Amino acid sequence: MVKFVKLLKNEKGATAIEYGLIAALIAVAAIGAMTQVGNKLNSTFNNVSNSLN
Repeated sequence: MVKFVKLLKNEKGATAIEYGLIAALIAVAAIGAMTQVGNKLNSTFNNVSNSLN
C-alpha cells in the first residue's frame, strides 16, 4: 500500500510529459515561421532575378 501511495505522489513523469509538449509546440511554431520566411525569401529572390534579366 505504501508503494502505491508513493506512486500516486510521484510527479516526475507528468513534468517530463509537460516539458515534451512545450518543446513540441515550440518546434511546430518555429517550423511554421521558418516556412513563411522561406517563402517570402524565395519570392524576393525571384523578383531580383527577374529584374536583372
